[in-house]
Amino acid sequence: MRLPRDVSGRELAKALGKLGYVATRQRGSHSRYTTQRQGEHHVTIPEHNPIRLGTLNGILKSVAEHHCLTMEALLLELDL
Repeated sequence: MRLPRDVSGRELAKALGKLGYVATRQRGSHSRYTTQRQGEHHVTIPEHNPIRLGTLNGILKSVAEHHCLTMEALLLELDL
């Protein structure tokens, strides 16, 4: 499984909206997104273009774990 290498912060935030994540606050170039599905979960997304691979991997791992999905299933769900 390969992560997409050209995902911006805005694109990731829009994709996470499919899982119920909404912006709850922002400080500088970082925004915090929260979902209430399957319990409350928060992720912080930098407004960078593109997001560095390690950062993207960390965010996606956290989201996949919270929603009980594999990384492959999450990437298909988000269309990334």
